[in-house]
Parts: sequence; C-alpha cells; structure tokens
Amino acid sequence: MRIGILGAARIAPNALIKPARSVPSVEVAAVAARERARAEAFAAKHGIPTVLDSYDAVLQDPSLDAIYVPLPNGLHAEWTLKALEAGKHVLCEKPFTSNEAQARTVAEAAEKTDLTVMEAFHYRYHPLVTRMLEIVGELGEIRSVETWMCFPLPRFTDIRYSLALAGGALMDAGCYAVHAARVLGGGEPEVVSAQALLQSAGVDRAMTASLRFPSGAKGRVNCSMWSRRLLKIAARVTGVRGEMRVANFAAPQYFHRLSYTVGGVTHRERVNGEATYTYQLRAFEQAVRTGEGNLTPPSDSIANMAVIDAIYRAAGLSPRG
Repeated sequence: MRIGILGAARIAPNALIKPARSVPSVEVAAVAARERARAEAFAAKHGIPTVLDSYDAVLQDPSLDAIYVPLPNGLHAEWTLKALEAGKHVLCEKPFTSNEAQARTVAEAAEKTDLTVMEAFHYRYHPLVTRMLEIVGELGEIRSVETWMCFPLPRFTDIRYSLALAGGALMDAGCYAVHAARVLGGGEPEVVSAQALLQSAGVDRAMTASLRFPSGAKGRVNCSMWSRRLLKIAARVTGVRGEMRVANFAAPQYFHRLSYTVGGVTHRERVNGEATYTYQLRAFEQAVRTGEGNLTPPSDSIANMAVIDAIYRAAGLSPRG
C-alpha cells in the first residue's frame, strides 16, 4: 500500500513515517505542502521518494493507494471528500471534521464507495485498550466514567487556537477524552452540562463536561491546552464491584499505569506493546486489504463529533465550522 501525505505536518513522522518502517506492506511514497521547498526538505529528511506540487497532485497520482490527512481540523472534511472522489483510501487525523454535520457528509460519501476511511484515534488500537475493556467488564454495572486529556500549549498563535481552522481545547485535546469516555462507557452519552475557559472569543483553552450514559452511569470529560491542570492524561471507571484507573492511555508505549480493584483486591498491570501508531497503521492496512479491523470508522466519528458539538452548545459556544 502506497500512501501520500497532504502537508509537511509535525505529527506525520510519529504518526505515519516511523510506523511504516515496521509495516513492510506499507510505503510512504509521496508528499506535498503549500510550499514545494518545505515539502522537499521534509521528504529529504524522512526519506520520502516523491515530492508533488500540490495536494491535488497527490490525490491524482495513480500510483498512490491511500492518503494521510494531517491538515488543520477545519480542512479535514474537504480533503477527505476530495480523496474519496479521487478513489483513495483515507487515514484522517482527529478530530475527524469540524462538526457532526460534516462527519455525516463524509460518511455518506464513503458509503458510496468500497474505500476505507479511518479516524486516527491511534490509542484505540493498542493492546492496553483491549485490556481496559476486559477489566471494565469485571467491574459490574458501571456507575461513572471520567477521562482527562490535559497538556500545556501556551503558544497561543498555534493553529490549534484558530477558530477559523476549527481549533479549541475540546477539538484538539478533548476529542480524545470524549472518545475514551464513549469507549469505556459502553454507549452514546447525553451532555448534561459544560463549562469552558476561553483563550479568545469563541475559542476554548479548557473544557469540562458532565455526561449521562444510557445505562444511567455518570460521565465527565476534562480537557485543556492551558489551565491550572498542566498535564493529565487518564481514565477512571467505577462500577458496583470496583474501580479501574489508567494513566496515559493515549501513548502507553512511553509510560502508563493500570490498576484496578475488584472485590476489595487491588491489581497492578503493565501492558507491553509497540507504539500506538504502529498498531493503527497495521489496522489501516488490514482494513484496506480485507475490509476488517477498522475500529474508528466514519460511523464512530459521527457519534464523537455529535458529543463534541453538544458540549460546545452546553458551554454556550458554537460548534466549530
């Protein structure tokens, strides 16, 4: 499978280029950027054989099977749709689109093809999440789910704070917290309330939201790119029989803690494995080849964006886009 990259994005080396070295059936074959000189420098640094003049040229290259979209949030829907029109499979960075309506448009376009579209929630493909779900099953009826995705990004000129490009803490960090809460909560939650801290008009630097799952379990998501809670990436699930706590579910290959208490007995485990992005790339290649293994398809993206939109509305803000 030959993949082309749209944009010389900072995330691309860790998310695609390095993992491809561990997946022999995948080649990162081409790249384009807004400025050709930037694409040439990126290609030379990372060993990409072909530099093309534009994003459209990447889409129209008949030698490429798939497209990786690491562009700013506000451009995801546009270029995923164009890639589908060009007959390419798509691995799109999260958040999938600017809002739920755009996610539905992309999903409808994908359904008319036999192409794979995967949202790049890489953590979902790591064995740690499989083990987390097994433990959740031991906790009995779930009472509460809480997730955190908080990290410092005090560079306020960063595009992740751009309203025009669908930025904000809930979009960039919170999409993880929302997704993990949905995965662990076992259903699509209703948003009860939300509170935002703003960096500029309409742009959140931090967000908290209270949820209610169909089972009656309570949920809470916490995210920030700049707040008093500088760094916390974690999940906690409480059931009638016990509780599970996980630190750093998003990148467990670097460091993580997993502990759970069931029936008064506490257990601590470590789930070894490769980088989350490597598992994701293998799953993407498998989905393209066999149609199976896509854990984050457009249907899941629609549900995630619906919660994000609802949180913005509950906080008195407009959904992005």
